[in-house]
Amino acid sequence: MNVLYFSKYYWIPNFTSKYYCYTKEFVHMKKIVIFSGAGMSAESGIDTFRKSGGLWEQYKIEDVATPEAWKNNSHNVQQFYNLQREQISAVEPNLGHKLVAEMEQFGKTIVVTQNIDDLHERAGSSHVLHLHGNIRYAKSSGPNQEKAYYPIEGDYLSMTDLCPDGYPLRPHVVWFGEEVPMYEKAIPVIESATIFIVVGTSLNVYPAAGLIHYASRARLKIVIDPDEQLNVPPDFVHLKLSASEGLKKCLEWI
Repeated sequence: MNVLYFSKYYWIPNFTSKYYCYTKEFVHMKKIVIFSGAGMSAESGIDTFRKSGGLWEQYKIEDVATPEAWKNNSHNVQQFYNLQREQISAVEPNLGHKLVAEMEQFGKTIVVTQNIDDLHERAGSSHVLHLHGNIRYAKSSGPNQEKAYYPIEGDYLSMTDLCPDGYPLRPHVVWFGEEVPMYEKAIPVIESATIFIVVGTSLNVYPAAGLIHYASRARLKIVIDPDEQLNVPPDFVHLKLSASEGLKKCLEWI
């Protein structure tokens, strides 16, 4: 990190060539929070909702990603997520995932992700909060589904795999129309950030997109997205780069 030190303050140049003043306590006790979305994993080859020709294009969202879909055709839903699990197992974390993991050497680093894959963990990130669930886990399809999660061995989850209460296990994924149980836990994490980096998300998926407004205490706020037309809050620096290239730039300043 390029830092000029005068007396009790550090002066750190930001991406707009201005200078911000930080106390030594901030520099040495910073907390980095990464808020990642689908664009983060797209560089690894994971299909997104908007990618043509991908897995999502072969299925209607209402047929595989809603509670009603599970009620009407749970076998079809189970098979869809088995295919997703296979796809995720077949790819590797990309440079962006590895750069996020590398940030842990510069301060307390927590990832809040909208992604259901485990690529952040496989890249080495120690603290990952999955807003929309983790496809490597299953949970009960019964009334107490948020009570316990079960790791899935391999990529296949069968309708005969049951929770202790006798209900079939379903993917640990938040479907459209369901509550986001980790939302409230994400708020204090983002509120405590001194450096907040948003990467790989269009900021159009709610309620998750609303979480960025809890980063008001962060001294440095960055959005990484190549979209020139992205609606970025005025107090954020917008790096118009891919996820990995933007994170590489961020690492120079952390």
